[in-house]
Amino acid sequence: MGGPNEAERGGAGRDRWWHSLPGRWALASIRVRILVGFVGMLALATIASVLVAREVIYSRLDDQISQELVQEASELRRLATGTDPATGEPFGDDVRRIFRVYFERNTPSRAEALLTFVDGEPFLRSRQVVPYRLHRDPELVAHWGALTQNERGDVSTPAGRVEYLAVPLKVDERVLGVFVVSVFRELEQGPFDDAITATIAVGLAVLLIGSLLAWGVAESVLRPVRAVTQNARAISETDLTRRIDVRGHDEVAELAATFNATLDRLESAFTAQRRFLDDAGHELKTPLTIVTGHLELLGEDPAERDATLALVLDELDRMSRIVNDLLLLAKAESPDFLRLETVEVGVLTDELHTKVATLAPRRWALDSRGRGLIVADRQRLTQALIQLAENAANHTEDDDAIAIGSLVEDGEARFWVRDEGLGIPPEEQARVFTRFSRGADSSRSEGAGLGLSIVRAIAHAHHGRIELESRPGVGSTFTLVVPVDQPEEEAPAL
Repeated sequence: MGGPNEAERGGAGRDRWWHSLPGRWALASIRVRILVGFVGMLALATIASVLVAREVIYSRLDDQISQELVQEASELRRLATGTDPATGEPFGDDVRRIFRVYFERNTPSRAEALLTFVDGEPFLRSRQVVPYRLHRDPELVAHWGALTQNERGDVSTPAGRVEYLAVPLKVDERVLGVFVVSVFRELEQGPFDDAITATIAVGLAVLLIGSLLAWGVAESVLRPVRAVTQNARAISETDLTRRIDVRGHDEVAELAATFNATLDRLESAFTAQRRFLDDAGHELKTPLTIVTGHLELLGEDPAERDATLALVLDELDRMSRIVNDLLLLAKAESPDFLRLETVEVGVLTDELHTKVATLAPRRWALDSRGRGLIVADRQRLTQALIQLAENAANHTEDDDAIAIGSLVEDGEARFWVRDEGLGIPPEEQARVFTRFSRGADSSRSEGAGLGLSIVRAIAHAHHGRIELESRPGVGSTFTLVVPVDQPEEEAPAL
């Protein structure tokens, strides 16, 4: 078969390069993403603010231009309906005199141009300098001079947009003249453009300062994360005994505390696994040594061969029991460990009392018989309770009392085995449930110290627990507690 082609080698090389990047580059990419997100949001907010400010400012400009146009026209109308200041008489139809008096009394603003028309021809106009002389535009002159109705509009000129208001002066529906007030928008909006420019400058300054602050905030946030990463890398490269220093009460401190808790669980699991392997190796090494030694020394004598064969078979049976117990404990973590069904507590208690009576010559008694139904694995419960009964029998003498009982209350079913044996010292009570653990009088038991571990595994599989009450010289009571109904397993996430 041919080797990988160039594209495959290139892709693999890129993958190796990517995965070999130091952790600080990953943190830097997070910093860049934080910065880009923050700056992007700030930039959008700045642009939106500028656009809104522009619309508001230009709306104010439109209102101001409209007010200026209306104001000039209103002043002309008031003058036309008044009296001539020179004679004290009404103006009448002397439109030229009206226009002269108006121009004598009114000075237009820098962006305004005032024009008048009589008989369709230009008459008087304002004298301030404007970017474009409207009275020399033939199209505008012809249009404005012929108006008979008020007109509000705008025109495009070489000097930009010009907005105007044209007002014909009438007497008895006869047009005497036309007054036009116009505003050069670009001249008028100069200060408004300065305000918009200032808004943009402020927005850019805020964006720059915000970007620097975002960079600093990202650095302050990622600095403890980087410290956690470095400590985690150091821990993974050495051992599991080191822990990350937890400072503060923020999310990073919570991350460090969670990581430390994970390390605690890992260290405990690895320690338990190592101890389990050591204990399992030790337990299996002894029968293997015995079997190997006797087989090597096996002679020709039939009686000796039969004795050796019996001993070897007994050790193999013990090894088989240890292996089966280990397999059972391993299987306790699998989903199909239990076969749940409806179990009547009283019937199960009666069956257990009948079965344990044949285990050893003891005074077997029934303390109480619970009533009610539970959801459980009948065989696993029987296995656990018989194991407890065997354990009680192994640590008691002939004719000692051993009692079993059951009770259903508060949503739980309780099954117990009570004996009058030697009891368990307080310092050993927590240890008796660990694998390959034996009590002080372990010489009475032939097992490998896995029985109580199996009982605890069955209890945990039922979402229950195992309780122990014991006093040296008085006896022990082991209680298996399981819920009446098993909780439903959550469906795996798709």
